[in-house]
Amino acid sequence: MNEIIFFGRNKFPILIKNEPEKITKPIQFKFENENENENEKQIKQISKGCSIIFLFKNGKAIEYLKEDDLKQNPEKIQIENIQKVTVGYQNEAILTIEGNVFAKGEDINSKNPNEFINISSLIEDTNDRIIQDVACGWQSVYLLTSNQNAYGIGSNENGQLGFDSKTLTKTEKPILMMKNVSKIFSGNFSKSVFLLNSNQELFGCGANLFCQLGLGESRRQWKIYKLTKIQNIPKGKIIDIQCGNSHSIMLIEDENENENPKRKLYSCGDNQSNGLGKDAYEHIYEFTEIKSSLFENDNILDFSVGYEHTLILTSNGKLIVFGKNLFGQLGTGDINDQSTPIQIELPKLRFNENISNYHLSCGVYNSFLYYSHSFSNLEEDLIKLFRRKEFCNISFKTENGEIIEAHKLILKYRLNQNQNEIEKLQEIISKKSIKESNQIFEMIYSNNSKINPKLYSEIKEIINSNEKIEETMKRIYLNENENEKDFIIERKEKQYKFPKLILIMRSELYRGMFLSVTDDKSNKVTDYSELSNESFQIFEYWIYSNQIKDGIKITQEIIEEIERGIDYFQLNQTNPNLIDLLINKFNNQNQN
Repeated sequence: MNEIIFFGRNKFPILIKNEPEKITKPIQFKFENENENENEKQIKQISKGCSIIFLFKNGKAIEYLKEDDLKQNPEKIQIENIQKVTVGYQNEAILTIEGNVFAKGEDINSKNPNEFINISSLIEDTNDRIIQDVACGWQSVYLLTSNQNAYGIGSNENGQLGFDSKTLTKTEKPILMMKNVSKIFSGNFSKSVFLLNSNQELFGCGANLFCQLGLGESRRQWKIYKLTKIQNIPKGKIIDIQCGNSHSIMLIEDENENENPKRKLYSCGDNQSNGLGKDAYEHIYEFTEIKSSLFENDNILDFSVGYEHTLILTSNGKLIVFGKNLFGQLGTGDINDQSTPIQIELPKLRFNENISNYHLSCGVYNSFLYYSHSFSNLEEDLIKLFRRKEFCNISFKTENGEIIEAHKLILKYRLNQNQNEIEKLQEIISKKSIKESNQIFEMIYSNNSKINPKLYSEIKEIINSNEKIEETMKRIYLNENENEKDFIIERKEKQYKFPKLILIMRSELYRGMFLSVTDDKSNKVTDYSELSNESFQIFEYWIYSNQIKDGIKITQEIIEEIERGIDYFQLNQTNPNLIDLLINKFNNQNQN
């Protein structure tokens, strides 16, 4: 399932073989790693800065440390359950599923700059050590905690930690920068940082000689030491901000409530290297829209900003580029800079029908387009289901008599079971506007208080804690309510019914199947005759309960079948791991 497209400066002779130093047109290359067959595993993310890290679906990662290292032997990162990797200038950071962040770099750990250390454990407030996001900048790392607090660690030479660099040159312990933060933004080569609070107010600090913070011409200063509110932000929802060496690019989504709202790009900062996507201007002092006919009938899926160049991927499969092109990092076939967006020709993509699963990663002078299966976020997908009318079977009335339809089974999954919480929810909705009601359902589906903290305070008592999720699913299985089972799986002429919600929660295969349904609203029937009865029973029970069904003798053949089935179903593996439990049970059976 791996596919990687590369162009630009080729300083990886072992990784990208038999190619010149300047690759000016996009090429496909086969990812190879002789150690432990990593090439057989699906890529989840590529992060490129001074080094490059490949993260795989199984939560493991390898890195190529330096472009100029002639040996370039990839090193396996000795950290498990990796969720995200990010590479900056002379530093790297890794976020694990458990919420820990490991980082390395001269300004992170001066005694052992090449050793990963757990920087999240260095936060003084012990209740603030679970991290939900991380970003790297120029010799600095930024942490966003589960309590919505932003911390910075590393260099503060340009005030990028929000303090006067004369009194605080750097810190090897995370320091609190700002509270009530929903997102952090920086860039692999950026000496600036942006923080977005829960009210969609944007703040920035750090290098600003070229107005790359978008503060306006009057605030054109070498360094902004204190987090400063950015005025005149374009209307809409801020999706992402990525920073280059001396410019910043912002992705904004329209505020309308369409299923596919329009996305637009805005830029500010220095334009001497054509990094802003505009003609004629030397500097742009505030965020202004990047306009091009290439965007008119298309939407932006992903974008990435390098040192001085930008790549944009659209929903129609266009790859649009602009900026510096000294080493062919724009993929245009030459080394001429491009001041305005142009489309480049790509090799034929193997998975072109799944264009939304392609992602971009820019280095200093090179570019990657890679396929990463959409290991989708369950909470986001539950919100999508809430908006899909064919999955809805319970109605709620707002204060103005407007009707909102929801999925009854999802509410059973999300709401407490020992009280009549649906009636309580109806009472709350009856006093709210349609907009507030939509926000309430999105918070119930996602358990995300950030959407509207004030409204969340009214509903948090009726929402299930995460610890009760497995218990609720098992109860759904044991209740055998046929009215809630709306999908048929066929095995050897026998039919089994499952709730679509359960399959969506447990399997990436079914999640993609159900969420991509458009015209065909009928139940799809799948034949799993190749699975033995025992293996199928194990899958059925595990999908609901995250436990192994009693009374089944585990054999080597069953374990092998389950391994194949996990890969086929794209089954969401959680702790404990199904295969590990089966092997332990198999070993215990043989010892008795």
